[in-house]
Amino acid sequence: MKRYSETVASIIIWFTVISQFYLMIMNRQTEILETTVRFFSFFTILTNTLVALYFSTKAFKLKTFPFTIFNKAGALTAITTFILIVGLVYQIALRGIWQPTGFQYIVDELLHSIIPLLVLIYWYFYVSKLDLKFESVSKWILYPIFYLLFVLLRGHFSGFYPYPFLNISNIGYLNAFKNIGLIVLLCLSILILLVFLGKKLPRIQNVEHTYN
Repeated sequence: MKRYSETVASIIIWFTVISQFYLMIMNRQTEILETTVRFFSFFTILTNTLVALYFSTKAFKLKTFPFTIFNKAGALTAITTFILIVGLVYQIALRGIWQPTGFQYIVDELLHSIIPLLVLIYWYFYVSKLDLKFESVSKWILYPIFYLLFVLLRGHFSGFYPYPFLNISNIGYLNAFKNIGLIVLLCLSILILLVFLGKKLPRIQNVEHTYN
């Protein structure tokens, strides 16, 4: 059942990410290369891609670099945290200003609502003890920090910011860095909460994978 769930999840998530790329290319307002860079500038896309890679690694038992990173202790809890951030930020800050329709609506709901929920359910049933060591999980906080720094640096030179709450040109440095602080704090809070709740689960899984 676990392998089946991982296979189905990887297919659904890859389909969703590829579909969003197709939609963005079809509706692009700049050249394809710049559109592709902008596509991967969205935390939603990067994180859903990480989730897809995680499930692909598990489903197909990939053990070569770079897939080995997804077999390390803390990977599942960290990735669950980040996809929950995707969902929460969207519901709180973006849903009211973005009204997709048609196929875009379906893809949008998959990216921001359905996939985060599916990952949380998977985490609940299959998290292992090694995924609940904060010292292992905390290293992953570098991912959103580096992402935010990249977005701000690229935005400074290109003028493109993927999210309005990071757009320094419109909201200024002070508000942008306040928002960044809130996002990092939210990441840490969810990481800590998942580690705490995971240790309370009555049916916490024994380690069934080799962690490197």
